Amino acid sequence: MGAGGHRTVPGSWVMWTSNLSTPPVECPPLTRCPPMPAAVPGPVSPLWWRAALGGSWGDVGEFAKLSKIELLEATEKSVGPPEMYQFHCELKNFREKERELEVNKDKTNSLEKMRQRLERYKQDVERYHERKRHLDLIEMLERKRPWVEYENVRQQHEEIKQSRDQAKEELKNLKEMQFPVKKKIQETEEYFKNLDMKIRDKAAEIKDVSQKCKQKQDALELKDKQIEEINQALRMKKDEEMDRQVKIHNTQKMIEEWKNELSTMAVSADLQPQTDAVNNELKKLQEERANIDSDISDLTAEKMNQKREEKRITDRLGQLNNIMNMKEENLKGKFRDTHSALMWLRNNKDKFKKKVCEPMMLEINMKDNRHAKYVENHISSNDMRAFVFESQEDMEKFLVEMRDHQKLRVNAVCAPAESRAESLPSRPIEELHQYGFFSYLRELFDAPHPVMSYLCSQYYVHDVPVGTEKTRNMIERVIQETKLRQIYTAEEKYIVKVSAYTNLTFSTNTSLREAQFLTSSVDTDERRQLENEQRDINNTLKSLDMHLTTLFERQKHLEHRDNELRQQKKELVERGNRRRQLESKIGVKYDSLRQLEEDAISLEDEYQQANVKIKEINTQKARLVTELMHHIKNCISLNILKADLVLQSTTVAAEKNRLESECNEGSVQLRAAEQRFCELDERKRLLTENCKELLKKAQQVCKLSPDQRLPKEFQTVCTKTNLPNLSPSLAFQALPTTLEEIDAFLNEEKTRASCFTGLNASVVEEYNKQIEEIQQLTEYLEEKKKELDNYKQNISQVKERWLNPLKKLIEQINGKFSNFFSSMQCVGEVDLHVENEEEYDKYGIRIRVKFHRSTELHELTPYHQSGGEKSVSTMLYLMALQELNRCPFRVVDEINQGMDPMNERRVFEMVVKTACKESTSQYFFITPKLLQNLTYNDKMTVLFVYNGPFMLEANKWNLKSFCRRRRRLTKSQVF
Repeated sequence: MGAGGHRTVPGSWVMWTSNLSTPPVECPPLTRCPPMPAAVPGPVSPLWWRAALGGSWGDVGEFAKLSKIELLEATEKSVGPPEMYQFHCELKNFREKERELEVNKDKTNSLEKMRQRLERYKQDVERYHERKRHLDLIEMLERKRPWVEYENVRQQHEEIKQSRDQAKEELKNLKEMQFPVKKKIQETEEYFKNLDMKIRDKAAEIKDVSQKCKQKQDALELKDKQIEEINQALRMKKDEEMDRQVKIHNTQKMIEEWKNELSTMAVSADLQPQTDAVNNELKKLQEERANIDSDISDLTAEKMNQKREEKRITDRLGQLNNIMNMKEENLKGKFRDTHSALMWLRNNKDKFKKKVCEPMMLEINMKDNRHAKYVENHISSNDMRAFVFESQEDMEKFLVEMRDHQKLRVNAVCAPAESRAESLPSRPIEELHQYGFFSYLRELFDAPHPVMSYLCSQYYVHDVPVGTEKTRNMIERVIQETKLRQIYTAEEKYIVKVSAYTNLTFSTNTSLREAQFLTSSVDTDERRQLENEQRDINNTLKSLDMHLTTLFERQKHLEHRDNELRQQKKELVERGNRRRQLESKIGVKYDSLRQLEEDAISLEDEYQQANVKIKEINTQKARLVTELMHHIKNCISLNILKADLVLQSTTVAAEKNRLESECNEGSVQLRAAEQRFCELDERKRLLTENCKELLKKAQQVCKLSPDQRLPKEFQTVCTKTNLPNLSPSLAFQALPTTLEEIDAFLNEEKTRASCFTGLNASVVEEYNKQIEEIQQLTEYLEEKKKELDNYKQNISQVKERWLNPLKKLIEQINGKFSNFFSSMQCVGEVDLHVENEEEYDKYGIRIRVKFHRSTELHELTPYHQSGGEKSVSTMLYLMALQELNRCPFRVVDEINQGMDPMNERRVFEMVVKTACKESTSQYFFITPKLLQNLTYNDKMTVLFVYNGPFMLEANKWNLKSFCRRRRRLTKSQVF
């Protein structure tokens, strides 16, 4: 039965243990056992544990889940006599049948009640027949009522039909009377339309003539404007000539004055040296001003550039401050105590010896906000809101102030004394590019030196790579080849662990949660650089302003001196050029005077030309007036004709209105007649449909086909005398012939029938059925009484043969089970659990155990005891059974799993002691591991099953070569 061709015999113990490396225990050498005999004496018990436990003995959880009843049955099958379980089954069957027979006692009482109920049913049957007679009469009334209702509606239909025919005749006569009047109205309306068309034609002609008159009037106005323009041009010529005469006089006067001034002006002194001196000084002054203007322009341009740069820096700092404010608001909303501590820290930084960093969520700035989720999933929430100190003393002082004095719940950490911020990763990131990794966590963000040192020390951010979807697709290869302990892919985090026991690699992955704190980042280097640049720009602007002020003052002084020199030069030039100017002006004025004299205008010629033009225009006006008068006459005659047509149209319209008024009076009568006809026709239609519905309903009630009429014998009318004794047809004739009488008679019969409540046809059926059931039940009870007497006698005999051996068997099991537990300094009991002595299917075995002195005995359940305690209880119970039953071998698979080392050692020694006795069954004990320094016996055989990735393949296994190698090693050790 062992591995490698070894066989074992009863009384020995074979133990298999699997291992991936060197065996963890010192075991006796593998011994070869003699061959197993062909047959094993003694009875072989069935594999009851397969049925009871649903698996092997080592299935501790399933054993603990067995109920007391299942445990009793399994024990009976395993260690009890063969007839014990059979007697138990017979008792359960007897008890079940006894219950069935005892139920018959209730049936005896039911029989008496049925006989009493039968007497009551007899009275109900008589009342039912009386009620049936009333219901038959009600049915006949309900069958006749539709026919009477149909006849009434049919008579109404005939009356309405006659009225409708009369209204139709009246409507026809009124339409004939209205025809001549409508014809005359139509003729008048056509004549009125013709007149209206003629009026519109005349109006169109009048409009055309009026348009022509308007055109002639516009032409006359145009001629008047032309005459006015000629007169205006003549007046302008006169004004122009007068202006010319005035200009000639003024020019002659001005020439005379300038001649007098010129005659009095002497020759001026030589002013050239003074002018040259002033020009030289002006030239030097202008060169200096040009240099100053150039300097001012350059400095102003530089100042504008500095202003623009300052505005850019201010705007960028404002953006960065807004981001920081958003991060602080996020901190305030989620961790109010931390925000309060932050405000205190900013006002009290001078109280600390070394640098104190604000909460990490404010200090960490992502280089790319898309990577924020990796950092937030890697760093705990408590550390994200923790203050970072370089000094342990500073941190303690801060926590005392916050927690003890201000009662704020804040977190603080201390950076390592030796900086870890520059720690190198275990391998360059370039080696991991082939797996999709693009960076380590540390390279994804910026942080102050203490914060980065703490994160490298605590979270190894310098050695945790971040990958992509490519990494996720080849994750098994990544884990196997890189031996990384923490990995980030695009959307998941992987943690890899290696089992210290099996060296197997396990990995767990979790989905990354979205980032909450680091989505808004501030580049601290950029901010620091911007602040430095802002200070430099402010200093530069101050220097530029001072320089510009000096230049502006110098420029103002030079400008004042320039004005003085220019004024001197102007005076000198004017003194030298005045004579030449006067001579030049006099020459110009003489030329102007000659031109004015040449431009003289002849007013007589202008008068003659204007008169000729006006005379020609007046001739054209006379012709236009003649044409206008002709058009006015035509317009007057057309208006007279139009007025005549309008009068005729008015007369025709009045006649038309009179005829329409007369026609409307007749139309009112006609519409009234039409309305009355329509109403009568609608009533006739409704009554026709109602008659059809009522006839159909009456035929259905009397079960007649649609083409079948009511038989004559049902139509005959007779009196109500002897109604109950008449045949159906005569009874139908005897019923009332009006709806009122039928309804009254129907209500009377319904009232009588309602007095018989709670009765239906089932009363008669139930009455007959009760008689038959009473007879059958009487015979059945007599037969079952005999059977019950026989079963009671059989149960007492079988119970005595089953219960006494069972109690003895459980006492034996309890003794051995208690002894086993006592040897382990624990307490255990096994007893027969009985709720009701007559309920044989409720009998069970109860196991109670106590593993600690401070506790009480508790029943073994799947939930109360630990896994190790259940394993111990299972093993000891099975060992208590083994001495009560003989079998070829027993198999125990991993029973020591879940036990604490002390119980495992005790159980192992107990199994060794029990299994290695003479005349005991052979044990197969299968386990993946054993404790060290266990007690072994010479009758034990230990077989190791080596397994793992480093084992030889099956085709390379050579047992002989292994034995030779072992012998060589043994000889070398001896020598």
